[in-house]
Amino acid sequence: MKKALIALENGTCFEGRAFAGSGEFYGELVFNTSMSGYQEILTDPSYHGQIVTLTYPLIGNYGVNDSDMESWRPHAAGLVVNEASRTASNWRSRQTLKDYLEDNGIMGVDGVDTRAITLHIRSLGAMKCVISTEDLEPSSLVKKAENSRGLIGRDLSTEVSTKKRYDWPDSGGKYSVAVLDCGMKRNQLALLADRGCSLQIFPNQSGTSEILETNPDGFFISNGPGDPEGVQHAIQLIRDIMKKGVPTFGICFGHQLMGLALGGRTFKMKFGHRGANQPVKNLRTGLVEITSQNHGFCVDKDSLNPDDVETTHINLNDGTSEGMRHRHLPAFSVQYHPEAAPGPHDAEYLFDEFIHLIIKAKGTL
Repeated sequence: MKKALIALENGTCFEGRAFAGSGEFYGELVFNTSMSGYQEILTDPSYHGQIVTLTYPLIGNYGVNDSDMESWRPHAAGLVVNEASRTASNWRSRQTLKDYLEDNGIMGVDGVDTRAITLHIRSLGAMKCVISTEDLEPSSLVKKAENSRGLIGRDLSTEVSTKKRYDWPDSGGKYSVAVLDCGMKRNQLALLADRGCSLQIFPNQSGTSEILETNPDGFFISNGPGDPEGVQHAIQLIRDIMKKGVPTFGICFGHQLMGLALGGRTFKMKFGHRGANQPVKNLRTGLVEITSQNHGFCVDKDSLNPDDVETTHINLNDGTSEGMRHRHLPAFSVQYHPEAAPGPHDAEYLFDEFIHLIIKAKGTL
């Protein structure tokens, strides 16, 4: 295996070995604390533009299968682990993690002290990074990291959104739902389809009239990567559709876009929330949910007009916004991932609440 160098924009370097692929890859270095679910993490479009460090020490032992894909390919710019399993021991496995990464042109690096990386990011924040098997000169690679593009202001969502409108296969039922694809995970669609929704998927650059002419019963805004303020066209679209009174539900990036559409602000977090055990308090019920999360930007809940918007959920680790609802319009959103994949199912009830809003708006409750 080739030697690999991980260089951060602040001058810090970590050495490892490339267990999959070779070359030079750029992205923001982040960490995820999930113990399993590496396949769902890699195929989550929200990781577009990021190099993911997994804190669990052994990764790849159950291989990769066809059922746990959250999109059509992996989107992470690279994967950093402590130890990569060379064998796949699971009856569902179709190939090893190494082969899967190489088939998709993604570099995997192991032999790295991932605890040190995690502590470094927690102390100093997520930062621009380069991983390379070609340039092994630390000062040269650090300079490349410094000069690389960051995430602030970039429209990464459009890069992973569908390019044309389509219907979700095998979805059909009583409720027509327009889905804005900002970098969507498939399990969100599966849960909506299970609840009787017929789903039409739209690119995030769609126009308001294009969506409204389908006369949807509901409007769903998916997760996605990058800075929500870089997607101004989607912000205006969401604002227009909410004002029409269409029941609206946003998840993660969709939550951030909805916050901006309602006149709020967003900010980049120090190191974000990424993992499958984040505690969130539902302020309406007092219950605590254990949630799956993946975000590096956040809605400033104090920037929203309290006469119009109610904060419904907060993160118990740092008090940041995890959910909101409009007081007068049928619209709500959450920052975390109620569809899990991977993660707990505590928050799956939110899909039922969306259906309840649709039924109420149709006057059939």
